[in-house]
Amino acid sequence: MAAAMETVESLVAHIQALTKPEDVAQLHSLLKQSQSDEALRSQAPHLAPLLADLDPAKHSLGYLYLLDTYLYSSISREQVAAFLPSIARFLNTCSAYHIRFASDKFISVCRCFKDQVMRQQTPIQGIIPLRSAVQKLQNSSEQLTTLHSDFLLLCLLAKCYKPSLCILENDIFEAENPKDLFLFYYYGGMIYIGLKRFSKALECLHNVFTSPMANLNAIAIEAYKKYILVSLIHSGQVPPFPKYASATAQRNLKNYAQAYLDLTTAYATGKHSEIEACIQQHIEKFQSDNNLGLVKQVLSSLSKRNIQRLTQTYLTLSLQDISNSVQLNGSKEAELHVLHMIQDGEIHATINQKDGMVIFHEDPEEYKTCQMVNQMDLSIQRLMSLSKKLTAIDEHISCDPAYLTKIGRERTKYEFDDFDSVPPKYL
Repeated sequence: MAAAMETVESLVAHIQALTKPEDVAQLHSLLKQSQSDEALRSQAPHLAPLLADLDPAKHSLGYLYLLDTYLYSSISREQVAAFLPSIARFLNTCSAYHIRFASDKFISVCRCFKDQVMRQQTPIQGIIPLRSAVQKLQNSSEQLTTLHSDFLLLCLLAKCYKPSLCILENDIFEAENPKDLFLFYYYGGMIYIGLKRFSKALECLHNVFTSPMANLNAIAIEAYKKYILVSLIHSGQVPPFPKYASATAQRNLKNYAQAYLDLTTAYATGKHSEIEACIQQHIEKFQSDNNLGLVKQVLSSLSKRNIQRLTQTYLTLSLQDISNSVQLNGSKEAELHVLHMIQDGEIHATINQKDGMVIFHEDPEEYKTCQMVNQMDLSIQRLMSLSKKLTAIDEHISCDPAYLTKIGRERTKYEFDDFDSVPPKYL
Protein backbone atom coordinates (compact mmCIF):
# COMPACT_ATOMS: atom_id res chain seq x y z
CA MET A 1 0.00 0.00 0.00
CA ALA A 2 2.82 2.39 0.89
CA ALA A 3 4.53 1.63 -2.43
CA ALA A 4 1.30 2.32 -4.28
CA MET A 5 0.81 5.65 -2.56
CA GLU A 6 4.41 6.55 -3.33
CA THR A 7 3.75 5.76 -6.99
CA VAL A 8 0.66 7.97 -7.06
CA GLU A 9 2.36 10.82 -5.23
CA SER A 10 5.33 10.52 -7.59
CA LEU A 11 2.97 10.82 -10.56
CA VAL A 12 1.32 13.90 -9.04
CA ALA A 13 4.77 15.43 -8.53
CA HIS A 14 5.55 14.90 -12.22
CA ILE A 15 2.21 16.50 -13.18
CA GLN A 16 3.02 19.54 -11.05
CA ALA A 17 6.52 19.83 -12.52
CA LEU A 18 5.71 19.39 -16.22
CA THR A 19 3.54 22.45 -16.81
CA LYS A 20 5.22 24.20 -19.77
CA PRO A 21 3.70 23.72 -23.24
CA GLU A 22 6.85 21.94 -24.45
CA ASP A 23 6.55 19.48 -21.53
CA VAL A 24 2.99 18.34 -22.25
CA ALA A 25 3.97 15.64 -24.78
CA GLN A 26 6.43 14.13 -22.27
CA LEU A 27 3.78 14.26 -19.53
CA HIS A 28 1.27 12.57 -21.84
CA SER A 29 3.69 9.70 -22.47
CA LEU A 30 4.27 9.31 -18.73
CA LEU A 31 0.52 9.32 -18.00
CA LYS A 32 -0.16 6.66 -20.63
CA GLN A 33 2.51 4.44 -19.09
CA SER A 34 0.97 4.91 -15.63
CA GLN A 35 -2.32 3.40 -16.83
CA SER A 36 -0.75 -0.05 -16.94
CA ASP A 37 0.50 0.27 -13.34
CA GLU A 38 -1.59 -2.13 -11.23
CA ALA A 39 -0.57 -0.37 -8.01
CA LEU A 40 -1.89 2.95 -9.35
CA ARG A 41 -5.21 1.43 -10.45
CA SER A 42 -5.68 -0.13 -7.02
CA GLN A 43 -5.57 3.37 -5.51
CA ALA A 44 -8.09 4.86 -7.98
CA PRO A 45 -10.97 5.20 -5.44
CA HIS A 46 -8.65 7.25 -3.16
CA LEU A 47 -7.52 9.82 -5.72
CA ALA A 48 -9.93 12.60 -4.67
CA PRO A 49 -7.56 14.20 -2.09
CA LEU A 50 -4.70 14.18 -4.60
CA LEU A 51 -6.89 15.86 -7.23
CA ALA A 52 -7.41 18.66 -4.74
CA ASP A 53 -3.64 19.32 -4.88
CA LEU A 54 -3.80 19.99 -8.64
CA ASP A 55 -4.95 23.13 -10.42
CA PRO A 56 -7.38 22.07 -13.21
CA ALA A 57 -6.40 25.11 -15.28
CA LYS A 58 -2.63 24.69 -14.90
CA HIS A 59 -2.37 20.88 -14.70
CA SER A 60 -5.24 20.05 -17.08
CA LEU A 61 -3.83 16.93 -18.73
CA GLY A 62 -2.73 15.29 -15.49
CA TYR A 63 -5.97 16.28 -13.78
CA LEU A 64 -7.91 14.73 -16.66
CA TYR A 65 -6.12 11.38 -16.41
CA LEU A 66 -6.56 11.13 -12.64
CA LEU A 67 -10.17 12.33 -12.82
CA ASP A 68 -11.04 9.76 -15.49
CA THR A 69 -9.37 7.00 -13.44
CA TYR A 70 -11.24 8.10 -10.32
CA LEU A 71 -14.69 8.38 -11.94
CA TYR A 72 -14.50 4.97 -13.57
CA SER A 73 -13.15 3.13 -10.53
CA SER A 74 -15.36 1.31 -8.04
CA ILE A 75 -16.75 4.46 -6.42
CA SER A 76 -20.47 4.84 -5.68
CA ARG A 77 -22.91 7.13 -7.49
CA GLU A 78 -23.06 9.22 -4.32
CA GLN A 79 -19.30 9.80 -4.51
CA VAL A 80 -19.58 10.82 -8.17
CA ALA A 81 -22.43 13.19 -7.28
CA ALA A 82 -20.37 14.75 -4.51
CA PHE A 83 -17.56 15.40 -7.00
CA LEU A 84 -19.78 17.18 -9.57
CA PRO A 85 -18.68 20.73 -8.56
CA SER A 86 -15.04 19.73 -9.10
CA ILE A 87 -15.85 18.25 -12.53
CA ALA A 88 -17.75 21.41 -13.49
CA ARG A 89 -14.80 23.56 -12.41
CA PHE A 90 -12.43 21.41 -14.46
CA LEU A 91 -14.62 21.65 -17.62
CA ASN A 92 -14.89 25.43 -17.24
CA THR A 93 -11.21 26.14 -16.61
CA CYS A 94 -9.16 23.37 -18.27
CA SER A 95 -6.70 24.09 -21.09
CA ALA A 96 -7.97 23.26 -24.58
CA TYR A 97 -4.37 22.54 -25.65
CA HIS A 98 -3.92 19.98 -22.85
CA ILE A 99 -7.20 18.09 -23.21
CA ARG A 100 -6.75 17.51 -26.96
CA PHE A 101 -3.87 15.16 -26.13
CA ALA A 102 -6.47 12.83 -24.58
CA SER A 103 -9.77 13.83 -26.17
CA ASP A 104 -11.24 10.34 -25.68
CA LYS A 105 -10.78 10.64 -21.90
CA PHE A 106 -12.15 14.17 -21.94
CA ILE A 107 -15.30 12.97 -23.74
CA SER A 108 -15.60 10.12 -21.24
CA VAL A 109 -15.47 12.54 -18.29
CA CYS A 110 -18.03 14.84 -19.95
CA ARG A 111 -20.40 11.93 -20.55
CA CYS A 112 -20.09 10.83 -16.93
CA PHE A 113 -20.87 14.40 -15.84
CA LYS A 114 -23.88 14.63 -18.19
CA ASP A 115 -25.28 11.26 -17.05
CA GLN A 116 -24.99 12.27 -13.40
CA VAL A 117 -26.80 15.62 -13.73
CA MET A 118 -29.54 13.84 -15.70
CA ARG A 119 -29.77 11.16 -13.01
CA GLN A 120 -30.19 13.88 -10.39
CA GLN A 121 -32.78 15.59 -12.63
CA THR A 122 -30.77 18.82 -12.57
CA PRO A 123 -29.76 19.18 -16.25
CA ILE A 124 -29.47 22.96 -15.91
CA GLN A 125 -26.31 22.45 -13.79
CA GLY A 126 -24.55 20.88 -16.74
CA ILE A 127 -25.31 23.44 -19.44
CA ILE A 128 -22.49 25.97 -18.92
CA PRO A 129 -19.73 23.36 -18.19
CA LEU A 130 -20.69 21.25 -21.20
CA ARG A 131 -20.89 24.27 -23.49
CA SER A 132 -17.36 25.15 -22.39
CA ALA A 133 -16.29 21.55 -23.04
CA VAL A 134 -17.70 21.62 -26.60
CA GLN A 135 -15.89 24.85 -27.45
CA LYS A 136 -12.57 23.55 -26.08
CA LEU A 137 -12.83 20.26 -27.95
CA GLN A 138 -13.46 21.99 -31.28
CA ASN A 139 -10.59 22.88 -33.61
CA SER A 140 -12.93 25.46 -35.15
CA SER A 141 -16.54 26.54 -34.85
CA GLU A 142 -17.27 24.62 -38.06
CA GLN A 143 -16.40 21.27 -36.47
CA LEU A 144 -19.12 19.03 -35.01
CA THR A 145 -17.96 17.12 -31.94
CA THR A 146 -19.57 14.11 -30.31
CA LEU A 147 -20.41 16.36 -27.32
CA HIS A 148 -22.64 18.73 -29.31
CA SER A 149 -25.70 16.51 -29.01
CA ASP A 150 -25.09 15.90 -25.28
CA PHE A 151 -25.00 19.64 -24.67
CA LEU A 152 -28.19 20.28 -26.68
CA LEU A 153 -29.95 17.45 -24.85
CA LEU A 154 -29.25 19.12 -21.50
CA CYS A 155 -30.63 22.41 -22.85
CA LEU A 156 -33.79 20.61 -23.97
CA LEU A 157 -34.31 18.78 -20.70
CA ALA A 158 -33.76 21.98 -18.71
CA LYS A 159 -36.01 23.96 -21.10
CA CYS A 160 -33.18 26.49 -21.17
CA TYR A 161 -32.80 27.17 -24.88
CA LYS A 162 -30.91 30.44 -25.35
CA PRO A 163 -27.47 29.21 -24.14
CA SER A 164 -27.48 26.76 -27.04
CA LEU A 165 -27.71 29.45 -29.74
CA CYS A 166 -23.99 30.29 -29.72
CA ILE A 167 -23.37 26.66 -30.74
CA LEU A 168 -26.42 26.10 -32.95
CA GLU A 169 -25.93 29.17 -35.12
CA ASN A 170 -22.50 28.07 -36.34
CA ASP A 171 -22.35 26.55 -39.83
CA ILE A 172 -21.13 22.94 -39.59
CA PHE A 173 -18.79 21.61 -42.30
CA GLU A 174 -16.84 18.90 -40.43
CA ALA A 175 -18.46 15.82 -38.88
CA GLU A 176 -16.98 12.39 -38.29
CA ASN A 177 -19.95 10.41 -37.00
CA PRO A 178 -23.28 10.51 -38.92
CA LYS A 179 -25.26 9.80 -35.72
CA ASP A 180 -23.75 12.92 -34.11
CA LEU A 181 -24.92 14.96 -37.11
CA PHE A 182 -28.45 13.53 -37.01
CA LEU A 183 -28.80 14.16 -33.26
CA PHE A 184 -27.31 17.66 -33.46
CA TYR A 185 -29.85 18.84 -36.03
CA TYR A 186 -32.74 16.93 -34.46
CA TYR A 187 -32.17 18.43 -31.01
CA GLY A 188 -31.48 21.79 -32.66
CA GLY A 189 -34.83 21.63 -34.43
CA MET A 190 -36.58 20.92 -31.12
CA ILE A 191 -34.83 23.85 -29.45
CA TYR A 192 -35.90 26.23 -32.22
CA ILE A 193 -39.47 24.91 -31.87
CA GLY A 194 -39.29 25.77 -28.17
CA LEU A 195 -38.16 29.28 -29.11
CA LYS A 196 -40.96 29.59 -31.72
CA ARG A 197 -38.34 30.17 -34.41
CA PHE A 198 -40.07 27.87 -36.85
CA SER A 199 -38.07 28.71 -39.98
CA LYS A 200 -34.81 27.72 -38.22
CA ALA A 201 -36.51 24.61 -36.81
CA LEU A 202 -37.50 23.59 -40.35
CA GLU A 203 -33.94 24.11 -41.54
CA CYS A 204 -32.54 21.82 -38.82
CA LEU A 205 -35.16 19.09 -39.22
CA HIS A 206 -34.77 19.24 -43.00
CA ASN A 207 -31.04 18.60 -42.60
CA VAL A 208 -31.78 15.40 -40.66
CA PHE A 209 -33.97 13.51 -43.12
CA THR A 210 -32.26 14.80 -46.28
CA SER A 211 -28.76 13.79 -45.11
CA PRO A 212 -27.16 10.89 -47.00
CA MET A 213 -28.23 7.54 -45.53
CA ALA A 214 -28.03 3.96 -46.78
CA ASN A 215 -30.65 2.78 -44.27
CA LEU A 216 -33.52 4.62 -42.63
CA ASN A 217 -32.96 5.47 -38.96
CA ALA A 218 -35.29 6.38 -36.09
CA ILE A 219 -33.88 9.92 -35.79
CA ALA A 220 -34.74 10.73 -39.42
CA ILE A 221 -38.27 9.32 -39.00
CA GLU A 222 -38.97 11.44 -35.91
CA ALA A 223 -37.45 14.52 -37.57
CA TYR A 224 -39.71 14.06 -40.61
CA LYS A 225 -42.83 13.85 -38.42
CA LYS A 226 -41.94 17.09 -36.65
CA TYR A 227 -41.02 18.67 -39.99
CA ILE A 228 -44.55 18.04 -41.28
CA LEU A 229 -46.15 19.60 -38.19
CA VAL A 230 -43.87 22.65 -38.12
CA SER A 231 -44.37 23.20 -41.86
CA LEU A 232 -48.14 23.32 -41.34
CA ILE A 233 -47.77 25.74 -38.41
CA HIS A 234 -45.31 27.99 -40.25
CA SER A 235 -46.60 28.05 -43.83
CA GLY A 236 -49.73 25.88 -44.00
CA GLN A 237 -48.22 23.34 -46.40
CA VAL A 238 -45.52 20.67 -46.55
CA PRO A 239 -42.90 21.04 -49.32
CA PRO A 240 -42.15 17.96 -51.46
CA PHE A 241 -38.96 15.97 -50.98
CA PRO A 242 -35.97 17.73 -52.57
CA LYS A 243 -34.15 15.84 -55.32
CA TYR A 244 -30.95 15.62 -53.28
CA ALA A 245 -32.64 13.61 -50.50
CA SER A 246 -31.49 9.99 -50.46
CA ALA A 247 -33.54 7.41 -52.34
CA THR A 248 -33.95 5.56 -49.03
CA ALA A 249 -35.66 8.58 -47.45
CA GLN A 250 -37.84 9.32 -50.46
CA ARG A 251 -39.04 5.72 -50.75
CA ASN A 252 -39.64 4.86 -47.09
CA LEU A 253 -40.19 7.90 -44.86
CA LYS A 254 -43.84 8.40 -45.78
CA ASN A 255 -44.64 4.83 -44.72
CA TYR A 256 -43.78 5.81 -41.12
CA ALA A 257 -45.70 9.09 -41.12
CA GLN A 258 -49.15 8.23 -42.46
CA ALA A 259 -50.99 9.86 -39.54
CA TYR A 260 -49.09 13.10 -40.20
CA LEU A 261 -49.80 12.97 -43.93
CA ASP A 262 -53.50 12.47 -43.14
CA LEU A 263 -53.32 15.60 -40.97
CA THR A 264 -51.77 17.48 -43.90
CA THR A 265 -54.68 16.43 -46.15
CA ALA A 266 -57.20 17.53 -43.51
CA TYR A 267 -55.40 20.87 -43.06
CA ALA A 268 -55.66 21.59 -46.78
CA THR A 269 -59.48 21.63 -46.51
CA GLY A 270 -59.28 24.67 -44.23
CA LYS A 271 -61.96 23.20 -41.93
CA HIS A 272 -61.53 22.81 -38.17
CA SER A 273 -63.95 19.89 -38.14
CA GLU A 274 -61.81 17.90 -40.61
CA ILE A 275 -58.63 18.48 -38.58
CA GLU A 276 -60.33 17.67 -35.27
CA ALA A 277 -61.67 14.41 -36.71
CA CYS A 278 -58.18 13.49 -37.97
CA ILE A 279 -56.62 14.27 -34.60
CA GLN A 280 -59.15 12.08 -32.80
CA GLN A 281 -58.52 9.27 -35.28
CA HIS A 282 -54.74 9.31 -34.68
CA ILE A 283 -54.56 10.73 -31.15
CA GLU A 284 -52.84 7.65 -29.69
CA LYS A 285 -50.14 7.87 -32.36
CA PHE A 286 -49.55 11.57 -31.74
CA GLN A 287 -49.37 10.98 -27.99
CA SER A 288 -46.93 8.06 -28.25
CA ASP A 289 -44.71 10.21 -30.50
CA ASN A 290 -44.83 13.06 -27.94
CA ASN A 291 -46.12 15.35 -30.68
CA LEU A 292 -49.64 16.11 -29.41
CA GLY A 293 -48.60 19.61 -28.31
CA LEU A 294 -47.40 20.44 -31.82
CA VAL A 295 -50.54 18.89 -33.31
CA LYS A 296 -52.66 21.26 -31.20
CA GLN A 297 -50.57 24.18 -32.48
CA VAL A 298 -51.34 23.00 -36.01
CA LEU A 299 -55.07 23.19 -35.23
CA SER A 300 -54.80 26.67 -33.71
CA SER A 301 -52.71 27.91 -36.66
CA LEU A 302 -55.59 27.19 -39.05
CA SER A 303 -57.50 30.25 -37.82
CA LYS A 304 -54.49 32.45 -38.60
CA ARG A 305 -54.09 30.85 -42.00
CA ASN A 306 -57.76 31.42 -42.86
CA ILE A 307 -57.58 35.07 -41.75
CA GLN A 308 -54.49 35.53 -43.96
CA ARG A 309 -56.48 34.15 -46.89
CA LEU A 310 -59.19 36.74 -46.26
CA THR A 311 -56.61 39.56 -46.62
CA GLN A 312 -55.98 38.38 -50.18
CA THR A 313 -59.65 38.78 -51.09
CA TYR A 314 -61.05 41.69 -49.06
CA LEU A 315 -60.00 45.26 -48.30
CA THR A 316 -62.42 45.60 -45.36
CA LEU A 317 -64.36 43.03 -43.40
CA SER A 318 -66.42 43.07 -40.20
CA LEU A 319 -65.21 41.16 -37.15
CA GLN A 320 -68.42 39.14 -37.23
CA ASP A 321 -67.81 38.15 -40.86
CA ILE A 322 -64.27 37.10 -39.95
CA SER A 323 -65.65 35.04 -37.08
CA ASN A 324 -68.15 33.32 -39.38
CA SER A 325 -65.59 32.64 -42.12
CA VAL A 326 -62.91 31.31 -39.79
CA GLN A 327 -65.34 29.42 -37.51
CA LEU A 328 -64.54 31.35 -34.32
CA ASN A 329 -66.75 31.96 -31.30
CA GLY A 330 -67.94 35.48 -32.01
CA SER A 331 -66.47 38.86 -32.89
CA LYS A 332 -64.50 39.19 -29.62
CA GLU A 333 -62.43 36.09 -30.39
CA ALA A 334 -61.96 37.30 -33.96
CA GLU A 335 -60.70 40.66 -32.65
CA LEU A 336 -58.15 38.92 -30.39
CA HIS A 337 -56.87 36.80 -33.28
CA VAL A 338 -56.51 39.82 -35.55
CA LEU A 339 -54.75 41.87 -32.84
CA HIS A 340 -52.21 39.11 -32.16
CA MET A 341 -51.52 38.69 -35.87
CA ILE A 342 -50.98 42.44 -36.28
CA GLN A 343 -48.56 42.46 -33.31
CA ASP A 344 -46.64 39.49 -34.74
CA GLY A 345 -46.42 41.10 -38.19
CA GLU A 346 -48.41 38.27 -39.79
CA ILE A 347 -50.95 40.68 -41.32
CA HIS A 348 -51.13 44.44 -41.79
CA ALA A 349 -54.46 45.90 -40.71
CA THR A 350 -56.26 48.37 -38.46
CA ILE A 351 -59.40 47.73 -36.41
CA ASN A 352 -62.22 50.26 -36.18
CA GLN A 353 -63.72 49.20 -32.86
CA LYS A 354 -66.62 51.64 -33.14
CA ASP A 355 -67.92 50.03 -36.33
CA GLY A 356 -66.46 46.57 -35.69
CA MET A 357 -64.62 46.67 -39.02
CA VAL A 358 -61.13 45.52 -40.01
CA ILE A 359 -59.24 47.38 -42.76
CA PHE A 360 -56.48 45.36 -44.42
CA HIS A 361 -53.33 47.10 -45.72
CA GLU A 362 -50.41 46.30 -48.00
CA ASP A 363 -47.02 45.50 -46.46
CA PRO A 364 -45.59 48.91 -45.44
CA GLU A 365 -41.98 47.72 -45.66
CA GLU A 366 -40.21 49.49 -48.57
CA TYR A 367 -36.85 47.73 -47.99
CA LYS A 368 -34.84 50.96 -48.05
CA THR A 369 -34.14 51.66 -44.37
CA CYS A 370 -30.57 51.48 -43.04
CA GLN A 371 -31.50 48.52 -40.88
CA MET A 372 -32.91 46.58 -43.84
CA VAL A 373 -29.89 47.41 -46.02
CA ASN A 374 -27.51 46.21 -43.30
CA GLN A 375 -29.53 43.02 -42.90
CA MET A 376 -29.41 42.36 -46.64
CA ASP A 377 -25.68 43.09 -46.70
CA LEU A 378 -25.05 40.60 -43.89
CA SER A 379 -27.07 37.96 -45.74
CA ILE A 380 -25.09 38.55 -48.94
CA GLN A 381 -21.77 38.36 -47.07
CA ARG A 382 -22.81 35.09 -45.43
CA LEU A 383 -23.87 33.60 -48.78
CA MET A 384 -20.55 34.61 -50.35
CA SER A 385 -18.66 33.01 -47.46
CA LEU A 386 -20.70 29.81 -47.77
CA SER A 387 -20.10 29.74 -51.53
CA LYS A 388 -16.33 29.97 -51.05
CA LYS A 389 -16.44 27.24 -48.43
CA LEU A 390 -18.48 24.92 -50.64
CA THR A 391 -16.09 25.51 -53.55
CA ALA A 392 -13.14 24.60 -51.32
CA ILE A 393 -14.90 21.42 -50.13
CA ASP A 394 -15.74 20.48 -53.72
CA GLU A 395 -12.10 20.91 -54.74
CA HIS A 396 -10.95 18.85 -51.76
CA ILE A 397 -13.35 16.00 -52.62
CA SER A 398 -12.31 16.13 -56.30
CA CYS A 399 -8.70 15.41 -55.25
CA ASP A 400 -9.54 12.67 -52.75
CA PRO A 401 -7.91 9.35 -53.82
CA ALA A 402 -10.90 7.25 -52.69
CA TYR A 403 -13.32 9.44 -54.68
CA LEU A 404 -11.13 9.35 -57.81
CA THR A 405 -10.80 5.56 -57.57
CA LYS A 406 -14.59 5.14 -57.29
CA ILE A 407 -15.26 7.51 -60.19
CA GLY A 408 -12.60 5.73 -62.27
CA ARG A 409 -14.26 2.36 -61.69
CA GLU A 410 -17.71 3.69 -62.58
CA ARG A 411 -16.41 5.43 -65.70
CA THR A 412 -14.60 2.31 -66.89
CA LYS A 413 -17.70 0.16 -66.30
CA TYR A 414 -19.88 2.67 -68.16
CA GLU A 415 -17.51 2.81 -71.13
CA PHE A 416 -17.32 -0.97 -71.50
CA ASP A 417 -21.03 -1.61 -70.87
CA ASP A 418 -22.24 0.99 -73.36
CA PHE A 419 -19.54 0.63 -76.02
CA ASP A 420 -21.75 -1.46 -78.33
CA SER A 421 -24.66 0.99 -78.09
CA VAL A 422 -22.65 4.03 -79.25
CA PRO A 423 -23.52 5.03 -82.86
CA PRO A 424 -20.53 4.64 -85.26
CA LYS A 425 -20.41 8.36 -86.04
CA TYR A 426 -19.42 9.08 -82.40
CA LEU A 427 -16.57 6.51 -82.33
